[in-house]
Amino acid sequence: MPLYFIGLGLNNEKDITINGLEAIKKCDVVYLENYTSILNCTKEDLEKFYGKKINLARRNLVESDENEIIENAKAKNVAFLVAGDPLVATTHIDLFLRAKKEGIKCSIIHNASIISAVGVTGLQVYKFGKTTSIPLENEDVETPYDVLEGNLSLGLHTLFLLDLNPDENKFLTINDAIRYLLKMEIKKNKKIFTEKTLCVGCARLGSKNQIIKYMAAKELLKFSFGKPMHCLIVPGKLHFMEEEGLILHNQ
Repeated sequence: MPLYFIGLGLNNEKDITINGLEAIKKCDVVYLENYTSILNCTKEDLEKFYGKKINLARRNLVESDENEIIENAKAKNVAFLVAGDPLVATTHIDLFLRAKKEGIKCSIIHNASIISAVGVTGLQVYKFGKTTSIPLENEDVETPYDVLEGNLSLGLHTLFLLDLNPDENKFLTINDAIRYLLKMEIKKNKKIFTEKTLCVGCARLGSKNQIIKYMAAKELLKFSFGKPMHCLIVPGKLHFMEEEGLILHNQ
């Protein structure tokens, strides 16, 4: 029996591809990954549109050694739904590899991802360096700052993905991310991120109410971006066309 890894896109229940919807219709069990990202709609909206009961798949279920998803896929048609693209997160690649090792036929149905959607900012996607995540608990975490340093040394843009815990209704905001980077700058003093650093704050990319702002970190801190999901970009060396595209978002 196949295990379908299905990307849902970035906005709501209607962002799914026709291939993805047809696959869901064939499935006996449907899981929705619920810890790397969320959509701008509810589980009930998805269930109504897809015509299927959906089980929330939290991290402990997806990463468990005795894996319920893989066990079900041995005897049933199973769908594993993911906001964005199904194989952007490392945890999903791990599930895919484990399923393949168990002899389960896997089918991947791609969709829009934050990794490609950042092109709407005006920045050229191929000029992004390593992507990094800022966790909710980041007191002693230095990796995101170190990644920024490495990318800037090559003139590349840095995309910061911001952590979430939907079960506790906790979502890292753009403001939180900037405060983290300023705190790391005080600690490491490498002069790569200050209140004057130009940043791009993005909220709910792919939706009708997306927000994109390009301004100094100090100014972004004053701005409220509203509901999740948020991400932060620190541009590297800008082409003049990228600069023109970024400025348009502030008009």
